[in-house]
Amino acid sequence: MRLRMNRYLSVISLISIICFGCKKENSKKEEIYTKKQLGISGLLTPVDTVTTYDIGLKRLSDYDFFEKPLYLLKPANKRVISYELNSPLFTDYASKKRFIVLPKDKTISYKENDVLEFPLGTIIIKNFYYTSNELGKSRDQIIETRLLILDSISKKWTPLPYVWNEDQTEAYLYILGKDLDIVRKNAKSNEDSFVYSVPNINMCKNCHVKDTKIVPLGPTARQINRMNEVYHQNQLDYLIANNFMTGIESSEDSPKMPNYLDKTVNLNDRARAYLDVNCAHCHRKGGAAKTSGLHLNFLQNDMYKVGVNKPPVAAGKGSGNLDFDIVAGKPSESILMYRMKHLEPDIMMPEIGKNTLHKEGIELIEKWIASLDKTD
Repeated sequence: MRLRMNRYLSVISLISIICFGCKKENSKKEEIYTKKQLGISGLLTPVDTVTTYDIGLKRLSDYDFFEKPLYLLKPANKRVISYELNSPLFTDYASKKRFIVLPKDKTISYKENDVLEFPLGTIIIKNFYYTSNELGKSRDQIIETRLLILDSISKKWTPLPYVWNEDQTEAYLYILGKDLDIVRKNAKSNEDSFVYSVPNINMCKNCHVKDTKIVPLGPTARQINRMNEVYHQNQLDYLIANNFMTGIESSEDSPKMPNYLDKTVNLNDRARAYLDVNCAHCHRKGGAAKTSGLHLNFLQNDMYKVGVNKPPVAAGKGSGNLDFDIVAGKPSESILMYRMKHLEPDIMMPEIGKNTLHKEGIELIEKWIASLDKTD
């Protein structure tokens, strides 16, 4: 598939610095689904794991984040903190459940316009799953769990991907990533078949790098300034009330990111929120795509840097023979729109992290570009 070669090429450098042993994957293939069957082909069996050393624990359950049964993702204690985002990253229509594991007697420092400052020992957890309705199963199916660990010794963030087994009893560290065949029922009750790619460690680094360092992406104050269904309380206020956060007295003192799916919000704010969460992790100052000169973070006010009437730094296949990143009023002449509508390597954007087109996102950005004043 499209990303498989890239995955294995990207881990060559990883193999040279990390010692690991592999157990041979079970050669017996799982029964292939028919078109009428929805589900996932390729989730791990108990013998389909990779043992690693000096990286992370082999099993997700070894961390004691959650009570058993593990698939319920019920926090084992109060310091495993649930959180949600106002505008979540698109990942092949997967739903997500997020947690912050805060070390004992440590607190988060509030940052108004950047990622919150986490104490050493913090672990950020993101679980990716598809619902029972989407898969035609009796319960939701978790595909993967990604950990981002702030090591107390190195003082650096380390990403670790864990792949769940079919029985949903365990997830195993899988540093090489894994491709899974998914059949999902979409909003129109039609079946979509695609390959879901669990990233390897190096692929995680591609998005999480800023100024050559790995950093968290989602948990900014403006992203978590919202109600939480678990706590029935604003998430910032919950952190403040439980002495988990310092530097702010109330959620009312914090900015708030709009939800790009909320059509009651004005079109410009929705579009800018979408570009922020889906593109700005690379297209920002210090990001992996900083040399492009395209800065798509929500707070960027220079529309030229956002792409309007801006020529690409490097022309080529990805430009579609178009002249500008964004042509105000003309989505069909905008490189940004062209790349969002493709899944081919060297054309699609984002470059990794998706194997399906986000129809709602494409529609949103298309309307936004069409609405832009041609004089911008």
